[in-house]
Amino acid sequence: MRDHDVRVHRSEEQVPRTDQLAWSMAEVATDPVAVEPEVQEMIINRIIDNASVAIASVGRAPIVSARSQALSHPVSTGGSGASIVGITEKSSPEWAAWANGVAVRELDFHDTFLAAEYSHPGDNIPPILAVGEHLGSSGHHLIRALATGYELQVDLVRAISLHAHKIDHVAHLGPSAAAGIGTLLGLDTETVFQAIGQALHTTTATRQSRKGEISTWKAHAPAFAGKMAVESVDRAMRGQTSPVPIYEGEDGVIAWLLDGPEAHYTVPLPVLGETKRAILDTYTKEHSAEYQAQAWIDLARRLHTEHPEATDPSQVDSILIRTSHHTHYVIGSGANDPQKYDPTASRETLDHSIPYIFTVALQDGTWHHVDSYAPERAGRRDTVALWQKVATQEDPEWTRRYHSQDLAEKAFGGDVRITLVDGTVIEDRISVADAHPLGARPFTRAQYVEKFRSLADGLVESAEIDRFLETAANLPDLAAGELGRLNVRAATGVVDLTAGPKGLF
Repeated sequence: MRDHDVRVHRSEEQVPRTDQLAWSMAEVATDPVAVEPEVQEMIINRIIDNASVAIASVGRAPIVSARSQALSHPVSTGGSGASIVGITEKSSPEWAAWANGVAVRELDFHDTFLAAEYSHPGDNIPPILAVGEHLGSSGHHLIRALATGYELQVDLVRAISLHAHKIDHVAHLGPSAAAGIGTLLGLDTETVFQAIGQALHTTTATRQSRKGEISTWKAHAPAFAGKMAVESVDRAMRGQTSPVPIYEGEDGVIAWLLDGPEAHYTVPLPVLGETKRAILDTYTKEHSAEYQAQAWIDLARRLHTEHPEATDPSQVDSILIRTSHHTHYVIGSGANDPQKYDPTASRETLDHSIPYIFTVALQDGTWHHVDSYAPERAGRRDTVALWQKVATQEDPEWTRRYHSQDLAEKAFGGDVRITLVDGTVIEDRISVADAHPLGARPFTRAQYVEKFRSLADGLVESAEIDRFLETAANLPDLAAGELGRLNVRAATGVVDLTAGPKGLF
C-alpha cells in the first residue's frame, strides 16, 4: 500500500491533477490487476448476503415506495435495463440501483467496516450490478468492479472521519461506487476522475438522518448515493466535468465540511499492480441491528441462559455498559437522544439504541429482524422497566481498541456490569461479535447460505432459492449478458405491484 497525503490547497497553488486524491482513486480503479481467489470468494459471499436482506425486505414500506418509483421509469436507451429484487420487471440502471439499494439497507443487516469512519461497503453492489446488467457485462467484470468499490470505500473509511463533522457516511460511498462502475466499464482515468468528483459533490449530507427520531431516509441514503454514482458516471462519459480539486480545494469538501483549511489526512491506497484486498477486512452481521450492537446481542444471549435473574426488572438495580466512544455517543446513552428509550420510537431509532437492543436480547435470548422490533415487543411493560435501567459509558481502553489498526485487537464490544437489587454484581465482557472473523462462530460460505435460506423462507420458492445460490457460486463463469440471473424472484403473491404509493411519476 502507498500513503496518499491529502491537504487543503489555496486556489493559486493549482495542485496538479495527478496529486489529487480523486485522481489516485481513479488510477486504482483503472489498474488492470487481477482479483485474488479469496477476494473473489468473499465477493460471492457478499452478493449472497445482500440478496438475503433485500428479499427479506420486499414487503416493507420503504421498499414498496422505492420500487414503485423505479417502475415509473421505463428501461433507458443504450441497454437492456436492470432487475429489481423480487420481481421480473426491469427499470433503468439508476432507478434499479435506487430500489435495490433501499432493499439492501432497510433491515440494517448486511456487511460493515468501521475505522475512522463507518460504512456498509455492500452498498456498492446495487449500483455496480445494475449498470453491469444494463450493459451486458460478465461475472468476471462484475467481480473486478466490486473489488474496486470495496477497496476504495474501505481506504477512505480508514483515514477520513465524516461523522466527527456530522456528515453522513455515504459521502465515501458515492465516490467508491462511481470508481467501481469505472472499472466495470473499462473507462479511462480522466473519466473516472470526473465521475468520482461528481459523485462526492452530490452525496455529502448531514448525519441528522441517523440522529434523534431516525426516519425511513436511513435506508434511502445509500441508495441515493448509488443512484448519484450511476448518474455521475453517465455525465462523465458524456464529457461533463466535476469541481476540481474536489477534496483539496480551498472551498472543497475537506476545507468546509471536514477538518478545515489546516486539515491533513493520509489515505492508504494500493500501489499500481497491487491486488485489491480490502473486502477481506470487512465483516457481515448475524443480527439485524447497527454493527456496534452485534457483540452486545451475542453477550446478552449468553447472559440470558447463564443469569436468568438479570432479565427480571424487579431484581435488577442497574445495568452499565462500558464501551467505545463511538458506541456510547452514537447508539448509547451518550447520544442524549430520549428516543433511544422511547417504546413508541421508530424501528430505525430502536436499531440504533444499545439500551433497547441489549434489553430485548437479554430477555428473549435471541434476536429477530422483525419480531424484536415489533411495537408490542418494544412496549412490553417489563421490557420498558428494565430498558430504563440500562446506561452506557465510554471506556478509554475500548475506544483505543475500536480505533486500533491492528485487526487482531480491534474491538467493537465492551464490559457490562449488572447490579441486582440484593447487591449481587454480574460482570462479563465481549470484544467482537460471534460472526466476526475473530469471533466465536465466524461466518463462512455455509453461514451466508444459511442466512439466505432462512430469510428467503416463505418468500421465495425452494427451486428459486437453489437456482440463485448456484448462480452466485458460479459468478466467475457468468457470460456477458447473464448478470440478471443474480436477481431473486419472490414467490407468487408475495409482491403486489399495485400496492405502491402514488407520487409525481
